Amino acid sequence: MLHLDHTIVPAHDQDESARFIARMLGLTFDGRWGHFSPVHVDEHLSLDFDTRPGDFKHSHYAFLASDEEFDAILDRVKAEGIPFGSGPRIQDDMEINHEHQGRGFYFRDTNDGHSWEIITHTYV
Repeated sequence: MLHLDHTIVPAHDQDESARFIARMLGLTFDGRWGHFSPVHVDEHLSLDFDTRPGDFKHSHYAFLASDEEFDAILDRVKAEGIPFGSGPRIQDDMEINHEHQGRGFYFRDTNDGHSWEIITHTYV
């Protein structure tokens, strides 16, 4: 079976960014591995944060979560006072969506401006 193994996430400070997203998603950051700061999402995927100087293009990362995971992530985002929103172009209305027979929300990380999406039902 084919799986995405890792993706590189550009960051201004890779350790700070890895700690942030691990905290928001309820994951663990165990420190650097070689040049990267990986956050293991599951047995198949890691987000490998990499410090990049200057400006870089912001990316979008979407995660399919159980209802319990969704609630826990949303609670952590709220607890840190991070704006969130119901759509990719509305990431600060402090609402969730109920699209595609599930729930979803978006937030931007405070370090690098990447867009993180959490959904309970896939779109496809």
